[in-house]
Amino acid sequence: MKLFDVYPLFQIEPVKAEGCYVYDAEGTKYLDFYGGHAVISIGHTHPHYVQRVEAQLEKIAFYSNSVIIPIQKELSEKLGKMSGYPDYNLFLINSGAEAIENALKLASFHTDKPRILAFEKAFHGRTSGGLQVTDYPKMRAPFNGSGQLFLPLNDLVAVENELKKGDVAGIVIEGIQGVAGIVEPHHDFLVGLRKLADEYHAVLILDEVQSGCARTGKFFAHQHAGIQADLITVAKGMGNGFPIGGVLIHPKFKASSGLLGTTFGGNHLACAAAMAVLEVIEQENLMANATILGDYLIKKLLEIKQVKKITGRGLMIGVLLEGGKQVRDNLLSKHKIFTGGASNPDILRLLPPLNITKLECDMLLEAIREEVSVTL
Repeated sequence: MKLFDVYPLFQIEPVKAEGCYVYDAEGTKYLDFYGGHAVISIGHTHPHYVQRVEAQLEKIAFYSNSVIIPIQKELSEKLGKMSGYPDYNLFLINSGAEAIENALKLASFHTDKPRILAFEKAFHGRTSGGLQVTDYPKMRAPFNGSGQLFLPLNDLVAVENELKKGDVAGIVIEGIQGVAGIVEPHHDFLVGLRKLADEYHAVLILDEVQSGCARTGKFFAHQHAGIQADLITVAKGMGNGFPIGGVLIHPKFKASSGLLGTTFGGNHLACAAAMAVLEVIEQENLMANATILGDYLIKKLLEIKQVKKITGRGLMIGVLLEGGKQVRDNLLSKHKIFTGGASNPDILRLLPPLNITKLECDMLLEAIREEVSVTL
Protein backbone atom coordinates (compact mmCIF):
# COMPACT_ATOMS: atom_id res chain seq x y z
CA MET A 1 0.00 0.00 0.00
CA LYS A 2 1.15 3.53 -0.80
CA LEU A 3 0.23 6.84 0.77
CA PHE A 4 -2.55 8.80 -0.91
CA ASP A 5 -0.45 11.51 -2.52
CA VAL A 6 -2.23 14.80 -1.77
CA TYR A 7 0.54 16.83 -0.12
CA PRO A 8 3.25 18.80 -1.96
CA LEU A 9 6.29 17.95 0.11
CA PHE A 10 9.54 19.67 0.95
CA GLN A 11 12.30 17.09 0.58
CA ILE A 12 13.12 17.35 4.28
CA GLU A 13 12.71 14.63 6.89
CA PRO A 14 12.64 16.06 10.43
CA VAL A 15 13.70 13.45 12.96
CA LYS A 16 14.29 15.57 16.05
CA ALA A 17 13.02 18.88 17.38
CA GLU A 18 13.78 21.11 20.34
CA GLY A 19 12.50 24.58 21.16
CA CYS A 20 12.30 26.63 17.96
CA TYR A 21 14.42 24.22 15.90
CA VAL A 22 13.97 21.00 13.98
CA TYR A 23 16.72 18.68 12.73
CA ASP A 24 16.57 16.51 9.62
CA ALA A 25 17.87 13.00 9.04
CA GLU A 26 21.24 14.40 7.94
CA GLY A 27 21.56 16.49 11.11
CA THR A 28 20.81 19.83 9.43
CA LYS A 29 19.30 22.37 11.82
CA TYR A 30 16.26 24.42 10.77
CA LEU A 31 14.78 27.47 12.50
CA ASP A 32 11.02 26.96 12.73
CA PHE A 33 9.06 30.16 12.07
CA TYR A 34 5.93 28.27 11.07
CA GLY A 35 5.32 25.68 13.78
CA GLY A 36 3.49 23.30 11.46
CA HIS A 37 0.56 25.70 10.78
CA ALA A 38 0.70 27.42 14.21
CA VAL A 39 0.51 24.10 16.05
CA ILE A 40 3.77 24.35 18.01
CA SER A 41 2.79 26.95 20.58
CA ILE A 42 5.28 26.33 23.41
CA GLY A 43 8.23 25.00 21.42
CA HIS A 44 9.11 21.51 20.29
CA THR A 45 9.55 18.88 23.04
CA HIS A 46 9.23 21.43 25.84
CA PRO A 47 10.48 19.66 29.00
CA HIS A 48 7.31 20.34 30.99
CA TYR A 49 5.16 19.16 28.09
CA VAL A 50 7.15 15.95 27.72
CA GLN A 51 7.01 15.28 31.46
CA ARG A 52 3.25 15.90 31.62
CA VAL A 53 2.48 13.60 28.69
CA GLU A 54 4.87 10.85 29.83
CA ALA A 55 3.45 10.89 33.35
CA GLN A 56 -0.09 10.57 32.01
CA LEU A 57 0.92 7.81 29.60
CA GLU A 58 2.24 5.77 32.50
CA LYS A 59 -1.15 6.01 34.25
CA ILE A 60 -3.86 5.80 31.58
CA ALA A 61 -3.85 7.13 28.02
CA PHE A 62 -7.45 6.59 27.00
CA TYR A 63 -10.92 5.61 28.00
CA SER A 64 -14.13 6.70 26.35
CA ASN A 65 -16.47 9.44 27.52
CA SER A 66 -18.70 6.86 29.16
CA VAL A 67 -16.65 7.19 32.38
CA ILE A 68 -15.53 9.98 34.72
CA ILE A 69 -12.37 11.71 33.43
CA PRO A 70 -11.29 14.26 36.06
CA ILE A 71 -8.56 15.82 33.91
CA GLN A 72 -11.28 17.08 31.55
CA LYS A 73 -12.71 19.19 34.37
CA GLU A 74 -9.22 20.34 35.32
CA LEU A 75 -8.60 21.42 31.73
CA SER A 76 -11.95 23.20 31.35
CA GLU A 77 -11.39 25.20 34.54
CA LYS A 78 -7.85 26.18 33.56
CA LEU A 79 -8.83 27.11 30.00
CA GLY A 80 -11.82 29.11 31.20
CA LYS A 81 -9.71 31.08 33.64
CA MET A 82 -6.84 31.81 31.26
CA SER A 83 -9.04 32.63 28.27
CA GLY A 84 -11.36 35.01 30.13
CA TYR A 85 -14.39 32.75 29.65
CA PRO A 86 -14.72 31.13 33.10
CA ASP A 87 -18.52 30.81 32.96
CA TYR A 88 -18.57 29.00 29.60
CA ASN A 89 -18.70 25.24 29.05
CA LEU A 90 -16.19 23.17 27.08
CA PHE A 91 -16.80 20.36 24.60
CA LEU A 92 -13.61 18.50 23.71
CA ILE A 93 -12.86 16.91 20.35
CA ASN A 94 -9.79 16.09 18.25
CA SER A 95 -9.26 18.87 15.71
CA GLY A 96 -10.21 22.31 14.48
CA ALA A 97 -12.44 20.91 11.77
CA GLU A 98 -14.40 18.93 14.36
CA ALA A 99 -14.66 22.02 16.54
CA ILE A 100 -16.22 23.93 13.64
CA GLU A 101 -18.61 21.08 12.80
CA ASN A 102 -19.89 21.00 16.37
CA ALA A 103 -20.15 24.79 16.64
CA LEU A 104 -22.21 24.95 13.45
CA LYS A 105 -24.52 22.23 14.73
CA LEU A 106 -24.95 23.93 18.08
CA ALA A 107 -25.88 27.20 16.39
CA SER A 108 -28.48 25.46 14.25
CA PHE A 109 -29.85 23.40 17.15
CA HIS A 110 -30.13 26.53 19.29
CA THR A 111 -31.92 28.73 16.74
CA ASP A 112 -33.73 26.04 14.73
CA LYS A 113 -32.50 27.83 11.60
CA PRO A 114 -30.49 26.34 8.70
CA ARG A 115 -28.10 28.98 7.38
CA ILE A 116 -24.65 30.18 8.46
CA LEU A 117 -23.06 33.41 7.23
CA ALA A 118 -19.38 33.26 6.32
CA PHE A 119 -16.91 35.58 4.63
CA GLU A 120 -14.80 35.80 1.51
CA LYS A 121 -11.47 33.93 1.72
CA ALA A 122 -12.59 32.15 4.91
CA PHE A 123 -11.06 28.80 5.81
CA HIS A 124 -12.87 26.72 8.42
CA GLY A 125 -11.71 23.18 7.66
CA ARG A 126 -12.16 20.36 5.18
CA THR A 127 -15.03 18.37 6.70
CA SER A 128 -18.47 18.70 5.13
CA GLY A 129 -19.86 21.38 7.42
CA GLY A 130 -16.58 23.26 7.47
CA LEU A 131 -16.44 23.28 3.68
CA GLN A 132 -19.88 24.87 3.52
CA VAL A 133 -18.32 27.96 5.10
CA THR A 134 -14.86 27.71 3.47
CA ASP A 135 -14.35 29.95 0.43
CA TYR A 136 -12.03 27.67 -1.56
CA PRO A 137 -14.25 25.90 -4.13
CA LYS A 138 -11.56 23.45 -5.30
CA MET A 139 -11.72 21.79 -1.87
CA ARG A 140 -15.45 21.15 -2.12
CA ALA A 141 -16.82 17.96 -3.71
CA PRO A 142 -20.41 17.84 -5.07
CA PHE A 143 -21.37 15.97 -1.89
CA ASN A 144 -20.32 18.99 0.18
CA GLY A 145 -22.87 21.24 -1.51
CA SER A 146 -22.44 24.47 -3.41
CA GLY A 147 -24.03 27.87 -3.82
CA GLN A 148 -22.97 29.20 -0.42
CA LEU A 149 -22.91 32.98 -0.27
CA PHE A 150 -19.66 34.46 1.06
CA LEU A 151 -19.96 38.03 2.26
CA PRO A 152 -17.29 40.73 1.97
CA LEU A 153 -15.23 41.06 5.10
CA ASN A 154 -15.90 44.26 7.08
CA ASP A 155 -19.27 44.95 5.37
CA LEU A 156 -21.94 45.19 8.07
CA VAL A 157 -24.63 46.24 5.61
CA ALA A 158 -24.19 43.00 3.67
CA VAL A 159 -24.43 41.01 6.91
CA GLU A 160 -27.60 42.76 8.06
CA ASN A 161 -29.24 42.29 4.67
CA GLU A 162 -28.81 38.52 5.06
CA LEU A 163 -29.90 38.49 8.69
CA LYS A 164 -33.14 40.25 7.73
CA LYS A 165 -34.15 37.15 5.77
CA GLY A 166 -34.81 35.42 9.09
CA ASP A 167 -33.19 32.05 8.35
CA VAL A 168 -29.67 32.66 9.68
CA ALA A 169 -28.59 30.46 12.58
CA GLY A 170 -25.18 32.01 13.02
CA ILE A 171 -22.22 33.99 11.78
CA VAL A 172 -18.79 32.34 11.67
CA ILE A 173 -15.60 34.36 11.34
CA GLU A 174 -11.91 33.78 11.99
CA GLY A 175 -10.32 35.92 14.68
CA ILE A 176 -7.67 36.52 12.02
CA GLN A 177 -7.94 34.84 8.63
CA GLY A 178 -4.92 32.56 8.26
CA VAL A 179 -4.93 30.91 4.84
CA ALA A 180 -6.09 34.19 3.29
CA GLY A 181 -2.75 35.69 4.31
CA ILE A 182 -3.21 36.93 7.91
CA VAL A 183 -6.20 39.21 7.36
CA GLU A 184 -7.61 40.78 10.53
CA PRO A 185 -11.26 41.86 10.63
CA HIS A 186 -11.68 45.49 11.62
CA HIS A 187 -12.45 45.83 15.30
CA ASP A 188 -15.54 47.94 14.64
CA PHE A 189 -16.74 45.20 12.29
CA LEU A 190 -16.48 42.59 15.04
CA VAL A 191 -18.29 44.93 17.44
CA GLY A 192 -20.98 45.39 14.79
CA LEU A 193 -21.31 41.65 14.27
CA ARG A 194 -21.86 41.19 17.99
CA LYS A 195 -24.65 43.77 17.97
CA LEU A 196 -26.30 42.36 14.84
CA ALA A 197 -26.15 38.80 16.15
CA ASP A 198 -27.94 39.91 19.30
CA GLU A 199 -30.50 41.93 17.40
CA TYR A 200 -31.41 39.15 14.97
CA HIS A 201 -31.04 36.26 17.45
CA ALA A 202 -28.14 34.66 15.58
CA VAL A 203 -25.15 32.91 17.12
CA LEU A 204 -21.73 34.55 16.79
CA ILE A 205 -19.04 31.90 16.25
CA LEU A 206 -15.37 32.92 16.47
CA ASP A 207 -13.00 30.49 14.80
CA GLU A 208 -9.81 30.81 16.85
CA VAL A 209 -8.28 27.54 15.68
CA GLN A 210 -5.20 29.28 14.30
CA SER A 211 -5.37 32.68 16.03
CA GLY A 212 -6.12 31.41 19.56
CA CYS A 213 -4.03 30.00 22.41
CA ALA A 214 -2.20 33.28 23.15
CA ARG A 215 -0.79 33.71 19.64
CA THR A 216 -1.82 37.36 19.20
CA GLY A 217 -0.93 38.63 22.66
CA LYS A 218 -4.39 37.96 24.05
CA PHE A 219 -5.73 34.48 24.50
CA PHE A 220 -8.11 34.93 21.55
CA ALA A 221 -7.69 37.38 18.68
CA HIS A 222 -11.28 38.66 18.91
CA GLN A 223 -10.57 39.92 22.43
CA HIS A 224 -8.57 42.78 20.93
CA ALA A 225 -11.94 44.12 19.75
CA GLY A 226 -13.39 43.90 23.25
CA ILE A 227 -16.21 41.49 22.35
CA GLN A 228 -17.37 38.09 23.54
CA ALA A 229 -18.48 35.33 21.21
CA ASP A 230 -21.25 32.79 21.78
CA LEU A 231 -19.15 29.87 20.55
CA ILE A 232 -15.36 29.77 20.17
CA THR A 233 -13.45 27.03 18.39
CA VAL A 234 -9.90 26.18 19.38
CA ALA A 235 -7.34 23.54 18.32
CA LYS A 236 -3.85 23.70 16.70
CA GLY A 237 -1.70 25.33 19.42
CA MET A 238 -3.95 23.87 22.12
CA GLY A 239 -2.03 20.59 22.15
CA ASN A 240 1.43 21.63 20.85
CA GLY A 241 1.30 18.76 18.36
CA PHE A 242 -1.04 16.39 20.17
CA PRO A 243 -4.43 16.25 18.39
CA ILE A 244 -7.04 18.08 20.46
CA GLY A 245 -9.74 20.64 19.82
CA GLY A 246 -12.54 22.26 21.70
CA VAL A 247 -15.63 24.44 21.57
CA LEU A 248 -16.15 27.04 24.28
CA ILE A 249 -19.91 27.30 24.73
CA HIS A 250 -21.98 30.12 26.23
CA PRO A 251 -24.14 28.92 29.16
CA LYS A 252 -27.32 29.81 27.23
CA PHE A 253 -26.72 26.62 25.21
CA LYS A 254 -28.22 23.71 27.13
CA ALA A 255 -26.56 20.31 27.02
CA SER A 256 -28.62 17.15 26.61
CA SER A 257 -27.72 13.50 26.31
CA GLY A 258 -26.68 12.61 22.76
CA LEU A 259 -26.64 16.21 21.47
CA LEU A 260 -22.93 15.93 20.61
CA GLY A 261 -20.50 13.05 20.85
CA THR A 262 -16.97 11.82 20.18
CA THR A 263 -14.92 8.70 20.79
CA PHE A 264 -11.43 10.11 21.23
CA GLY A 265 -12.22 13.70 22.20
CA GLY A 266 -11.07 14.68 25.67
CA ASN A 267 -9.04 11.54 26.26
CA HIS A 268 -6.61 11.49 29.18
CA LEU A 269 -3.48 11.93 27.09
CA ALA A 270 -4.85 14.79 25.01
CA CYS A 271 -5.98 16.64 28.12
CA ALA A 272 -2.56 16.21 29.72
CA ALA A 273 -0.94 17.74 26.62
CA ALA A 274 -3.36 20.69 26.68
CA MET A 275 -2.82 21.23 30.39
CA ALA A 276 0.93 21.36 29.81
CA VAL A 277 0.46 24.00 27.11
CA LEU A 278 -1.65 26.22 29.37
CA GLU A 279 0.78 25.83 32.25
CA VAL A 280 3.77 26.82 30.11
CA ILE A 281 1.92 29.80 28.59
CA GLU A 282 1.14 30.99 32.10
CA GLN A 283 4.49 30.21 33.75
CA GLU A 284 6.61 31.67 30.94
CA ASN A 285 4.32 34.65 30.30
CA LEU A 286 4.08 33.79 26.62
CA MET A 287 1.19 36.11 25.83
CA ALA A 288 3.43 39.04 26.74
CA ASN A 289 6.29 37.51 24.74
CA ALA A 290 4.02 37.25 21.69
CA THR A 291 3.19 40.95 21.99
CA ILE A 292 6.75 42.14 22.57
CA LEU A 293 8.42 40.10 19.84
CA GLY A 294 5.53 40.52 17.43
CA ASP A 295 5.83 44.30 17.74
CA TYR A 296 9.60 44.02 17.29
CA LEU A 297 9.30 41.90 14.16
CA ILE A 298 6.70 44.19 12.60
CA LYS A 299 8.78 47.29 13.30
CA LYS A 300 11.93 45.79 11.79
CA LEU A 301 10.15 44.25 8.80
CA LEU A 302 8.62 47.62 7.91
CA GLU A 303 12.16 49.03 7.66
CA ILE A 304 12.80 46.73 4.66
CA LYS A 305 11.76 48.70 1.58
CA GLN A 306 10.69 45.60 -0.37
CA VAL A 307 8.08 44.83 2.28
CA LYS A 308 4.83 46.20 0.89
CA LYS A 309 2.46 45.40 3.74
CA ILE A 310 2.40 43.83 7.18
CA THR A 311 -0.75 42.30 8.62
CA GLY A 312 -1.64 40.56 11.83
CA ARG A 313 -0.45 41.03 15.40
CA GLY A 314 1.53 39.21 18.03
CA LEU A 315 3.21 36.15 16.55
CA MET A 316 0.68 35.78 13.75
CA ILE A 317 2.16 37.97 11.03
CA GLY A 318 1.68 38.23 7.27
CA VAL A 319 4.46 39.82 5.20
CA LEU A 320 3.62 40.91 1.66
CA LEU A 321 6.97 41.04 -0.07
CA GLU A 322 8.17 41.69 -3.60
CA GLY A 323 9.10 38.27 -4.94
CA GLY A 324 7.86 36.76 -1.72
CA LYS A 325 7.50 33.21 -3.04
CA GLN A 326 11.14 33.09 -4.15
CA VAL A 327 12.27 34.62 -0.87
CA ARG A 328 10.29 32.02 1.05
CA ASP A 329 11.83 29.20 -1.00
CA ASN A 330 15.32 30.62 -0.43
CA LEU A 331 14.74 31.05 3.29
CA LEU A 332 14.19 27.33 3.50
CA SER A 333 16.79 26.07 1.03
CA LYS A 334 19.64 28.49 1.80
CA HIS A 335 19.03 29.76 5.31
CA LYS A 336 17.27 26.68 6.75
CA ILE A 337 14.29 28.69 8.03
CA PHE A 338 10.71 27.45 7.79
CA THR A 339 8.05 30.07 7.04
CA GLY A 340 4.50 29.58 5.78
CA GLY A 341 2.72 30.47 2.59
CA ALA A 342 -0.79 31.77 1.94
CA SER A 343 -3.32 32.01 -0.87
CA ASN A 344 -1.20 34.90 -2.19
CA PRO A 345 2.19 33.28 -2.91
CA ASP A 346 4.05 36.53 -2.19
CA ILE A 347 2.92 36.55 1.45
CA LEU A 348 5.14 34.99 4.11
CA ARG A 349 3.10 33.65 7.02
CA LEU A 350 5.02 33.82 10.31
CA LEU A 351 3.67 31.57 13.08
CA PRO A 352 6.65 30.65 15.28
CA PRO A 353 6.50 29.07 18.73
CA LEU A 354 5.39 31.62 21.31
CA ASN A 355 8.66 31.24 23.23
CA ILE A 356 10.75 32.42 20.29
CA THR A 357 13.52 34.83 21.32
CA LYS A 358 14.86 38.12 19.92
CA LEU A 359 17.97 36.25 18.75
CA GLU A 360 15.88 34.02 16.50
CA CYS A 361 13.83 36.97 15.27
CA ASP A 362 17.06 38.70 14.27
CA MET A 363 18.18 35.58 12.42
CA LEU A 364 15.00 35.67 10.34
CA LEU A 365 15.27 39.41 9.71
CA GLU A 366 18.89 39.14 8.57
CA ALA A 367 18.03 36.27 6.21
CA ILE A 368 15.16 38.26 4.67
CA ARG A 369 17.36 41.31 4.23
CA GLU A 370 20.00 39.21 2.49
CA GLU A 371 17.44 37.59 0.21
CA VAL A 372 15.71 40.77 -0.91
CA SER A 373 19.09 42.35 -1.71
CA VAL A 374 20.10 39.34 -3.81
CA THR A 375 16.80 38.26 -5.31
CA LEU A 376 15.25 41.59 -6.26
